[in-house]
Amino acid sequence: MAWRAVFTALEAVCEENITALSGPTDLLCGNASGRLLTCMRKIQDHGRALEPVVAGFTAVYHHFDFDADTPGNGYRTLVKVLQSCLLHIIHKGRYIASNCHRAFFRANHNASEMEAYSSALCQLRALLYLAQRLLHDNGHGQLYSLQDGELSRRFVREYTSMHKACFYGRCLGFQFSPTLRPFLQTVVISMVSFGESYGKQQSGLGMAAFSFLTSAKYVIDPELRGAEFERITQNLDMKFWKSFWNLTESELLSGLASVASNLVQLNLTLTIPPEPLRLPLASDPRLFAPVSPPVAHWGPGPVNMRLISYELREGQDSDELLAFSRTEATPISVSLVPFGAQKHPPSPWLLIHFHGGGFVAQTSKSHENYLKSWSKDLNVPILSVDYSLAPEAPFPRALEECFYAYCWALKNCHLLGSTAERVCLAGDSAGGNLCITVSMRAIACGVRVPDGIMAAYPATLLTIDASPSRLLTLIDPLLPLGVLYNCVDSQAVQPTEGTSTLSALGRDTALLISDLTHGASNWIQSFLPAEVLGSLSSSHQKSLDNEAHYRSTSPSSSSSNSSSGPRDYPEGFEPLRSERLAVIQTPSCPIVKNPFVSPLLSPDDLLRGLPPVHLVASALDALLDDSVMFAKKLRDMGQPVTLRVVEDLPHGFLSLLGLAKETQVASDICVARIREVFQQQTPPPCTNKQPKLERTNHGPSN
Repeated sequence: MAWRAVFTALEAVCEENITALSGPTDLLCGNASGRLLTCMRKIQDHGRALEPVVAGFTAVYHHFDFDADTPGNGYRTLVKVLQSCLLHIIHKGRYIASNCHRAFFRANHNASEMEAYSSALCQLRALLYLAQRLLHDNGHGQLYSLQDGELSRRFVREYTSMHKACFYGRCLGFQFSPTLRPFLQTVVISMVSFGESYGKQQSGLGMAAFSFLTSAKYVIDPELRGAEFERITQNLDMKFWKSFWNLTESELLSGLASVASNLVQLNLTLTIPPEPLRLPLASDPRLFAPVSPPVAHWGPGPVNMRLISYELREGQDSDELLAFSRTEATPISVSLVPFGAQKHPPSPWLLIHFHGGGFVAQTSKSHENYLKSWSKDLNVPILSVDYSLAPEAPFPRALEECFYAYCWALKNCHLLGSTAERVCLAGDSAGGNLCITVSMRAIACGVRVPDGIMAAYPATLLTIDASPSRLLTLIDPLLPLGVLYNCVDSQAVQPTEGTSTLSALGRDTALLISDLTHGASNWIQSFLPAEVLGSLSSSHQKSLDNEAHYRSTSPSSSSSNSSSGPRDYPEGFEPLRSERLAVIQTPSCPIVKNPFVSPLLSPDDLLRGLPPVHLVASALDALLDDSVMFAKKLRDMGQPVTLRVVEDLPHGFLSLLGLAKETQVASDICVARIREVFQQQTPPPCTNKQPKLERTNHGPSN
């Protein structure tokens, strides 16, 4: 439904309900009629105020897309999320207007439902006003705003006081695919239940059992669930968060996941000792470049990996490879090669994978589900790297281990069942970041560069800079602000001696959050302000000249210089405030500006020479703008790059494979991109043509 039609329908529904509820109310229980009437009037006021704001965004947000065939950026996403909320309100409002005087109408229940969406609409209105500030301050086509530290801190103070519980109760996941909402509800209920037992002297399974027993009340009472989730995430304990997600890698839960995944001939964990390597130079194979083992923070150490292969290939059952699997340094279980399995010739392809998790959580075990599926679909061996995790192993340890693993794989591809004629790097979130930075390091070292990169929803900017898509952390149950900040800070924390680098395992969903971390914390930094941007009234403007006119006529005030925080809202409007104020310190770590941490900040010289980069992002992801801006940067340099934006899915959708049809379609897009890397005959030019796939936006393709 077009946005104008949505506002027209909203106005009609509000009037219909106000008329119906202003009449005889004998059949409505208690004060339910008054609650509904008050609520519908509030919604009507919000709708009337938001229509010109949305008109302004829709007139200009196409200027921030990657290209005309790839409609996707944070401004579009905010409008899309608002429209989803309004459609839910319209649907519920029509039901109430038609049934409010019937005998079995659940008056209190429907009043609570509408109040929840009214609160959500109020907070979304606040986010759109903040986004107006970004649109006003950013340059043409720029999605990030580099502001001074004081503005960032002031915005954080504003953000941390805003009410968020309404998005975790009755309205939970309204913006996502309907098939994923039960999963999101399960995650939130599990977390708040787990929070009750956290810190008690119980085993992991004991806490899980206790959480299961206490979860019923959070199913019955959505308001209690939302309030408790807000309490937990306002001042998040990273240890609690990691402990919760570690449950998904328990033998019981991982075993259940394995039952639903594809069967593979080989699933072998490896531990590679820290021995120096020598690789031929890309410019002259007669010369060699030394590759040192990872040494950051605590000196040379082994690198853990997982080899997955749908078919058993030559070399994969060799004594030389199996010797690496006998090392006891890794706690991950080893799947042995089936006895008598038929061996196939080495594959000409090799896929090297880096998992997501915000650099602080998860292992290859968390990603086995889709990796097994990819190995079957592509018929290719996959080597997934279990790099050390922060904060025990902050930057650059993970990068060193991943680069060493890449070089080791090139030198020992015969053991992996591949001739490595074509090598592709693939990763999600933090893993997507590592795919890019490992390739940058290969360029810097002069060794062979991979033939292509497939990065799903990568984190390309770990600073605290603002972008409209990162406003989504206010409403996304998988991306609370506290985790984002902790993840950013973890890259600067000094490692703790004696801590196992794989001790902090985690599920990707959490990681979604983590990675977001980098970026999400950034968003925070610059919205703030002090100006009240009048509603974007450029709805009838159709060109850049019109956009410039909008910017020049947007009112501003200097009243926001007060220490009480930003006031970007029109007179008479104020977002709902939380009863629990968060205490979040703005990260100030210079490491996040390192080009090998934030590739988006890299000078062109460090990125020139990258192989074709295929980015797959989600329209509802807080890291969407990371992908859009990085794709633009590469394109403007003349580097081969494609961008695909899928709809209705959260950050970390690859780990949700099998939960919805949309996640399968998104995974298939990733597989198609990887296959392009393997099948390309010559370095492809930068192009943006691609076939249409169901439920996705159009993006460029080679």
